[in-house]
Amino acid sequence: MAKRPAFVQEGVDLKPLNTLAIAARATYFARVSDTDSLREVLAWQRAASLPLLLLGGGSNVVLRGDWHGLVLQYGDNTVSLHERDGDDVLVRAGAGVVWHELVCYCSAQGWHGLENLALIPGSVGAAPVQNIGAYGVELDSLVDSVEVVKLASGMTATLSREQCQFGYRDSVFKNRAAGQYLITAVTLRLTSQFCPVLSYPALRDALPCENPSPQQLIDTVVAVRQSKLPDPARLPNAGSFFKNPVVPAQQAAQLLEQYPAMPHYPAAAGQQKLAAAWLIDRAGWRGKALGPVAMHDKQALVLTNPAGGSGAQVLALAERVAQDVLAQFGVALEIEPQCVGGDHG
Repeated sequence: MAKRPAFVQEGVDLKPLNTLAIAARATYFARVSDTDSLREVLAWQRAASLPLLLLGGGSNVVLRGDWHGLVLQYGDNTVSLHERDGDDVLVRAGAGVVWHELVCYCSAQGWHGLENLALIPGSVGAAPVQNIGAYGVELDSLVDSVEVVKLASGMTATLSREQCQFGYRDSVFKNRAAGQYLITAVTLRLTSQFCPVLSYPALRDALPCENPSPQQLIDTVVAVRQSKLPDPARLPNAGSFFKNPVVPAQQAAQLLEQYPAMPHYPAAAGQQKLAAAWLIDRAGWRGKALGPVAMHDKQALVLTNPAGGSGAQVLALAERVAQDVLAQFGVALEIEPQCVGGDHG
């Protein structure tokens, strides 16, 4: 094996590095914050033919078991004003920046657009992979470009918004180019003119006034999220565990005949997006446990791991929930988190 860089650790416990608190170990672990160190560790990893797992904030990962290879975190936590163009403000954020801290910082600087995405867990580098979104705002509408390092060569590149091929909780980084890039920074196109997005009823109803300030909007988003989603530091979870399913309009119409109160929203190509939480709740899984893992009692979309269950136990509960929703509604649920490690790593 090639000589291991001094900053690469051996035999690292991954439990503190994932918000589901699943016990697992990595053969090797490295956290770097500059491209020179990144290239060095990637060259070593390639020479040693080690499987590579890129880890952000660990908030969207299910560890099936130990990772028999290298786990790598990129920790650039810088934020800078890249360019101003009229009301448009281009802000560059390193991949290691905590997402919620970026939201608060930008809003305080008068750079607006991210407020609805407050308190989403994870890092900036992971945000484009999942194309995060909440309360009527999707990240893809704010991305200008994404800086990456090609894992096969160590070369840098910048992808435009179009090249990222964003979709609902999807991107080129999850599908066609999965495993090809490490995201090092994201440039966002924000605005100096605060125009709050208040289309989401639960958010609008919770606001203290009709014309909130940026801080009031952030505070309200945080309060709404905290009322539904448990703090991973207190109750291990990975946030929303299933995507909201998108179904043909005809199927949605048939379901609405049987379940008139079923939440539904317009989606692309005339389809309808259904609320996974409502489906899971009606299938009887809200607050229900299977061994050491359970669906949250306040938000049925959140799978929790209060008793330290394994990755296999987490996925067993997810499969049971999906089976029951499919049996009752004929709707297939898809898991949001990335499942890695174990025999499948």
